[in-house]
Amino acid sequence: MKKKIINLIKKGINKNKLFRQIILFYFKRKFAYSYYKKKLSLINKWAWGDNERSNFFYDLTDLNKEHLAQTIAFITNNKIEKVYNYFDELLNDKELYNHLVYFLKESPDYGTEIKFAYGRRLGWYALVRLLKPKIVVETGVDQGVGACVLSSAILKNKSEGFDGEYIGTEINSNAGKLFQEPYKKVGKIIFQDSIKTLKEIKEDIDLFINDSDHSSDYEYKEYLEIEQKLSSNAFILGDNSHVTNCLSKFSIKTNRHFIFFKETPYDHWYPGAGIGISFNK
Repeated sequence: MKKKIINLIKKGINKNKLFRQIILFYFKRKFAYSYYKKKLSLINKWAWGDNERSNFFYDLTDLNKEHLAQTIAFITNNKIEKVYNYFDELLNDKELYNHLVYFLKESPDYGTEIKFAYGRRLGWYALVRLLKPKIVVETGVDQGVGACVLSSAILKNKSEGFDGEYIGTEINSNAGKLFQEPYKKVGKIIFQDSIKTLKEIKEDIDLFINDSDHSSDYEYKEYLEIEQKLSSNAFILGDNSHVTNCLSKFSIKTNRHFIFFKETPYDHWYPGAGIGISFNK
């Protein structure tokens, strides 16, 4: 700011005009900061807390949940009330919640003050409950939160007479610690390079979730690898679509529809990621 004022004085700007510019500068900056004041406060709170270091956990705002429900209802041709029912089903699943919180608090990557919430995984769960997929593939398991959420939905489908299987891929042999019984009854994690695992899958894939190496080149290679393995009504979810256009580009190449849902986290400084969705309709 000081350098800017000196440059304006050197240019011979009128003092009254300079004074007005300074006042306007501080007014505009204060106005702009008002949009980020709460986020800045949340950053300080998070930084001092004994909580997650990465892979942040947060709820979505009510408005954002409605947008997610509307999105899923549209792409699956269902009523929004049915989507909300599945949201509630996940949120009221105490067994799953307690399972995840227990293991997360035991993990060195997460602190004792962690406040667990599902975020966009609400959408993952609802899609599995609505689509009743036989094969669900997730690349990049990490601790296994998504694996448990997806398998929980598969277990619910199975209780209603719809068989399904979860296949997770992970290059880190120490990952997937949360993926324990009863969730591993309907799935498995294969510990090797994702591309290699995808090459070995023989079944048609009904729901594919990319969440592994977040480089755009690797992400696109995964999509190319599964292109001939997708069932006719398969859905693809891109967990990196807030950063790359890979899933959008793949959808254009394969004549599929693509939309993107943007997260709005509630009471967390993280700006949110989202769900890229590729589908036939």
